Amino acid sequence: MASQVWRPYAKTPIRAFHFALTATVALALVFAGSTAAHATPSIPELEKQIDQAWNKLEPVIERHNLVRADLAKKKKQVAELQKKIQPLQLQVDLAMTRVGEFAAASYKSGNTSVLNALLSSGSPTAFADRLALLDEFAKRQHERIQDVVELKSRYAAQKAPLDALVAQLSRTEAELAKQQKQIDESIKELQALRLKAYGTTGAVGNLRPAACPYDYNGSPGAVAAKFACSQIGKPYVYGADGPGSYDCSGLTMAAWAKAGVYLPHNAYQQSRRVRSVSRSQLRVGDLVFYYSDVHHVAIYVGGGWVVHAPNSGDVVRMRKIDVGPIHSYGRPG
Repeated sequence: MASQVWRPYAKTPIRAFHFALTATVALALVFAGSTAAHATPSIPELEKQIDQAWNKLEPVIERHNLVRADLAKKKKQVAELQKKIQPLQLQVDLAMTRVGEFAAASYKSGNTSVLNALLSSGSPTAFADRLALLDEFAKRQHERIQDVVELKSRYAAQKAPLDALVAQLSRTEAELAKQQKQIDESIKELQALRLKAYGTTGAVGNLRPAACPYDYNGSPGAVAAKFACSQIGKPYVYGADGPGSYDCSGLTMAAWAKAGVYLPHNAYQQSRRVRSVSRSQLRVGDLVFYYSDVHHVAIYVGGGWVVHAPNSGDVVRMRKIDVGPIHSYGRPG
């Protein structure tokens, strides 16, 4: 894969997402401009409008998946860290309680009277023993408290940047929720184009025009492809990874999970996790990535066919591999 393609995209998820959010604002203008282009557009013209509109929306959805997954990961890290620190927190609380009790007794009785109570009466030998005991007790208590304080400080130092990141991701998630309405409105516009073209907002055409998978050899790729084929007919829903619906990267993620391979829920990130192969090297189960910014992915099922979750209003289906401009090919595992 060419490094110049990836460099502008390889920012933090949050920066990439903030950049992507601006695209959603323009989506209404894209739809408005496309629908106003012709008074009576033909079906091919409407299909072109649908493709153009969707190619503006799908990158936003894929970045949404990335931000959502990263947020969940960071929250899990916080929960694990909080669980790990809980025993230490109990030690701190107990130590501080003991210090407070000693301080209260000293305040009520005065340091001299407390010291006298500890050291008075008994032989000189008992006095010396009590003095040594008091000194050792104070030393140990101080060491214990100091150890706890140091551990707590280290914990706080480790947790602070994580807390900041979670807060930042949470703010991004809140902004994403605000954009949800715009995404939904854009999808409604796309559905209107479908209705205009086909008289229905549902899937059209033959969903399985060939054997799926085209061949099967029991390999992990074949297992993934077979699973993807079994999902044909299920609706596209953005952010979904099964079992009842999928988006493009959700389908490939679920398919390869069936073969025991984890992939992130984002087409671009999947492209970075797999081994690059050429078109002549394609095997059943390999992934095919589309568009210069890699916002769409399909799974190769053999014979020049892929299975993918196309866009909202459509369903998982087979298509010829050149369904869109191909960016690259990759092999998970």
